Amino acid sequence: MNAHASPTPAAEPAMPATDRRVIRLIDADTALPAGCGADALGVKAFNLARMAALGLPVPPAFVIGTGWCADPAALTETDWRPALEALERASGLRLGDARHPLLLSVRSGAAVSMPGMMETLLDIGLSASTLPGLVRVSGHPRMAWDAYRRLIAGFGEVVAGIDARHFDADLDALRGEADERELDFALLRELAARHLETYRREAGEAFPQDAHVQLRLAISAVFASWHADKARSYRALHGLDDAMGTAVTVQRMVFGNAGGLSGAGVGFTRDPSSGEPRPWVDFLFNAQGEDVVSGRRSAHGHDELAAVAPAVWQALLDATARLERAFGDMQDFEFTVQQGTLYLLQTRSGKRTPQAAARIALDLLDEGVIDVDSARARTRELDACTLAERHIAAADGAPLAPLARAPSAASGVACGEIAFDEAVARCRREAGARVILVRHDAETRDIAALELAEGLLTRRGARTSHAAVVARQLGKVCLVGCEALRIDEVARTLELGGHILREGDLLTLDGNEGAIYAGSAAIVETVPQALLARLDTLHGRMAAAV
Repeated sequence: MNAHASPTPAAEPAMPATDRRVIRLIDADTALPAGCGADALGVKAFNLARMAALGLPVPPAFVIGTGWCADPAALTETDWRPALEALERASGLRLGDARHPLLLSVRSGAAVSMPGMMETLLDIGLSASTLPGLVRVSGHPRMAWDAYRRLIAGFGEVVAGIDARHFDADLDALRGEADERELDFALLRELAARHLETYRREAGEAFPQDAHVQLRLAISAVFASWHADKARSYRALHGLDDAMGTAVTVQRMVFGNAGGLSGAGVGFTRDPSSGEPRPWVDFLFNAQGEDVVSGRRSAHGHDELAAVAPAVWQALLDATARLERAFGDMQDFEFTVQQGTLYLLQTRSGKRTPQAAARIALDLLDEGVIDVDSARARTRELDACTLAERHIAAADGAPLAPLARAPSAASGVACGEIAFDEAVARCRREAGARVILVRHDAETRDIAALELAEGLLTRRGARTSHAAVVARQLGKVCLVGCEALRIDEVARTLELGGHILREGDLLTLDGNEGAIYAGSAAIVETVPQALLARLDTLHGRMAAAV
């Protein structure tokens, strides 16, 4: 396992809930009142407001403050309707309007970032009556039907509690071996019809067609997700106060699934594993943001975006450079490109390894972004022990042959017994064994199992998925999107490179090289001496012999 990653900073004691019962519009023309900070708005909405104030391209939104989370039943449509009407005026669209429909995303956001631990709903407001209007306004029937089928499935899973596998079965039955992004509007229309029937069958009632009912239920569901098992586990793991609560941000949708120069991405302004000053971005053309962060889809690096849409790529580089200087830290950001236009949807300080924490703080100091006191505070706990890096040691100089390779989301080397679920991981850990968690998808619902494991290997998922971000924060080696991996959950086996391994067999993950080995490989530890010397100089320490 890699050295422990930098911890999540503890939030200040929560303000009384009544003081945090705010509802505010967020756009470029609306300044937040003094004292209305992240504790009331949540870090997501607070940072959206800061980005809007910088003149960056942020879709308008309104936020329902963290104070409502303690008693969401006290929140009525009367409370948030004025903010919705202001958002409608800012957008020139109306929720539920048949000709010019406003579609919304509904997202969580506590005062401290909790990546992927609560719920998000997209495309709220789309229905049988508003879909034709979206087609007329956008001129893109495929996008409209794609958004509708996504809404039915997402709403069914989050609000109605329907197992996502039912909707996945609908999709698999229609697409065969094709990528879902290749389905035309006729197939997506058929998929939406199947999803509507699945929703009715599994929920015992029809999917709600009233846009305002959708929004009300979505807001309630996002507040309720504060109490989900994975959110509770995350807070317990990081010592976060349950009384903090989450805010809910309601924002105008932008569409990465609009075809052409459209897509969605997640990135870091610097490499979160090494700290190198280069962008680290995952992007999917013709996709929505949840495709990247959910851990159910494999994404690609930024090379294709830079090659196909160089003006968009340059606009993203310029915008994120401004973010880093304004926020004074490496940023983890989400963005959407709709028909060649860039929109920023989120930014926050990025999770990073100890090595990255050291280099980023030192480089930001050299660049004049932060001062000496800030650099010292950010690196106070870092020393030769925490900066130690683990590497595979080749036997007798002969290179080892990996079974397969996969994109690395967190560096280091981890070795342990294969475990396919939390129960096995917990049992083997209690017996004193080290385990490697192997999953189809990189999903945050596996946080309890991930905490028990030395590393994570998945068949699907992006380097920037929420689960990969959490793995990096916990100091776990993480390889995602391994296309060669096949898992047989019935037989409790996996296949890699023609080799069959059983649950309990040893597996080694090399997060430095993105390689996977059978058995237990020899490991050596090294300390990056140049980086340690820079730290010693910053703190006025005598260089220690290593």
